[in-house]
Parts: sequence; structure tokens; C-alpha cells
Amino acid sequence: MKIEFPIIADPLGRIATQLGMIHPAKGPLTVRAVFVVDPKGIVRAMIYYPQEVGRDADEVLRLVKALQTSDKHKVATPHKWPNNELIGDKVIIPPADNIKDANERLEKAKKGEIECYDWWFCYKSL
Repeated sequence: MKIEFPIIADPLGRIATQLGMIHPAKGPLTVRAVFVVDPKGIVRAMIYYPQEVGRDADEVLRLVKALQTSDKHKVATPHKWPNNELIGDKVIIPPADNIKDANERLEKAKKGEIECYDWWFCYKSL
């Protein structure tokens, strides 16, 4: 079988210690950790679970998809996206940082190009 992702061996525990994965009260075993690293080698997210709690693969996949969507479309994704209770699978448009942009957003909302609760919180379908 070919493994399509990097695996790091750490028999002495040096990397695990540097990454804060050794719980002082749990002995030498590592906590369950997920590190999401982008193609540029930048750590974008870290999730730590106690040894006795399993990881949530669906949440990890959602996180990766949300980061990819955010990077590609310059938007934000809400809690539980794409199944958010408030806006469903829509994405959040970054807030305006000046009056001109805020007014333009409201005009786009009037035309139905985007949806807004107010000038600050606007969202759209991709």
C-alpha cells in the first residue's frame, strides 16, 4: 500500500514534546493531535484530544475544506459550515472596513447579489 501523506517517526519523543503532545499526567504516551499544514508548510490549525477521546474525522475534513474554500474565495466559513443553522452552505463576506465599502455592500444586498443582516454581516452562495 502506498501512503499518500507524510508520517513522522519520533521514537525518542522529541518532536512530540516540542509540539506539546506529551501530557505530564499521562506518562510518555502522546495526546491525540491533528495538525493541518498548508502547501506552503504553514500550520493552519491544531486540534488536541485527550488520549481517551477519539478524533472526529468529519470535523477534520470540514476544517480542511473550509480552509481551502476560504483561501480560494477570500471568504470566511461559519460554525458547522456547510450545514450552518443560520446561513446553510453560504459563506461570509469579510466585513467592510470603511463607509464606502459598507454602502456598496448594502447596495449589492438591495440588488440581491449578496445577503446581509446589516452592513457588517453579509454572506453569499459560492
